[in-house]
Amino acid sequence: MVSERIDILLVEDSPADVRLTREAFKEGKLYNEVYVVGNGVEALAFLRKEGKYADSPRPDLILLDLNLPKKDGREVLAEVKADPDLKCIPVVILTTSELEQDILNSYNDHANCYINKPVGLEQFLQVVKYVEGFWLTIVKLPKKYQ
Repeated sequence: MVSERIDILLVEDSPADVRLTREAFKEGKLYNEVYVVGNGVEALAFLRKEGKYADSPRPDLILLDLNLPKKDGREVLAEVKADPDLKCIPVVILTTSELEQDILNSYNDHANCYINKPVGLEQFLQVVKYVEGFWLTIVKLPKKYQ
């Protein structure tokens, strides 16, 4: 069991999905903090510690929706994985898109995982619990560094 805090960056523009994701992580057994940004521009500012995000922590995991305003998740993923300071942060795509091209492009851009958001409440909560169980308890994440 992990004893130190796990910082998660949730990049999601749907308030309902944000609420559900927070709820699912609250029910988990790990000490975690979920930071939320609603678009791709904010996600990159958070990760690069720019502007109002100057004091943001480096996340241990990024949960990224593809369909975002301002800068979509596809662009965010490509920029994160092209940045030497950010590329080792695991990125889990959590999206409603079932397009084969989105799946292929995400893996080509080095996403660590691609998950379709279920529409049902219970299934959505279960998926988030699976993400927590796998990425935050089984997988060995890199130590935090600035």
